[in-house]
Amino acid sequence: MEMLDILIIGAGPIGLNCALEAQKNNLSHLIIEKGTIVNSLYNYPLYMRFFSTAEKLEIDEIPFISTAPKPGRQEALEYYQGIARQKKLNINLYEKVLGVSKSNELFEIKTTKATYHAKNLVIATGFYDIPNLMNIPGENLPKVKHYYTEPYPYAKQKIVVVGSSNSAVDAALETYRKGAEVTMIIRHSEISKSVKYWVKPDIENRITEGSIKAHFNAEMIEIKDNTVVFKDENGEIHEIDNDFVLAMTGYLPDFDFLRNSGIELNGDCLNPFYNLETMETNIPNLYLAGVVCGGKDTHLWFIENSRIHAHMIINTILSRS
Repeated sequence: MEMLDILIIGAGPIGLNCALEAQKNNLSHLIIEKGTIVNSLYNYPLYMRFFSTAEKLEIDEIPFISTAPKPGRQEALEYYQGIARQKKLNINLYEKVLGVSKSNELFEIKTTKATYHAKNLVIATGFYDIPNLMNIPGENLPKVKHYYTEPYPYAKQKIVVVGSSNSAVDAALETYRKGAEVTMIIRHSEISKSVKYWVKPDIENRITEGSIKAHFNAEMIEIKDNTVVFKDENGEIHEIDNDFVLAMTGYLPDFDFLRNSGIELNGDCLNPFYNLETMETNIPNLYLAGVVCGGKDTHLWFIENSRIHAHMIINTILSRS
C-alpha cells in the first residue's frame, strides 16, 4: 500500500501552492481534482478580469507576467496550468473524491477511480461548484442559468439578472451591450460595495439613465416559461416577460462533504473549525486551505490572502516529522 505524505483535494491556485510547498520539502504529494487544473477559473466568464493585480495572484514567488494591470481569465489559466506542467506536480484530473475516513492515524480517500492513503490531508475545494439557490418555483427550468460565460446567446432576449455582486453586474452590462433587454432584481438597496471599482460607476449610470432596469429591495417569487414573478420594495407583485434568468446569487462550499469528513461547522455561516496558526481542523492532520475556510462567507478568503495557507500547513507537517 503506497502511503502519501500529503493528499490535496482540489487543484485550484491554493491546492497547487500546497503541492509546490510539499514538493520543495521532499514530501510525497498527490492532488485529486474532479475537473481540470484550476477548474473553477476555467468556468469563469470568458472575459472576466481579476480585482487583484498579477503579483497578488502569484504562487511560490513564480512571476505572473500580464499585459494588463488586471489579469484576465485566459492569462490566469496559462499561468497556473503552466506551473503545474513545469513543476511536474502530481495531479489526477477528472477524478472525484467520494469519501474520506481515518483509522490508525491514517487517512483513506476513496475516489471514482481508486483508493489512496495519506498521513495528511488538505481540503482546498473552493466554493464555485454549488450554486446558492433561490429555492423558488421554476428555478429548475432550462432557461435559468447559475453560471454565466459570455453574452452572445442573449442578444435580443429579455434577460433577468438576479443579484448585484461582480458576477451579476458583469452579466448585466455585457448582455446589455450585446442587445439584450436587461432587468436586474436586487435584494438590497444598492449595488454591492464589493463590485470592482472601475465597473461600479458604469452599472450605476446605466441604471440611472434607464438603459438597464433595476428593482432594489426586491425578491424573486416564481419563474415561468415566458415570464418571471417578483415582489418589489413596496410588497407589490409584478409579472414581466422573460426569456432567460441569470441567477448570479453566489456559490457555496460543499458542506455535506466537510461534515462527512468529520469537520466541525459552526454558526449561521457554517464556518468550518480550524486553527488560525496551522489551518488544522478538529480532525488531527486534516487541514483546510483557501476559500473553503470561510463557510458561507465566500468573500472572506481569496487567492491574494490565502496563499499563505500552504506555507502554514507544510510548516506544521514538517514540525511533527
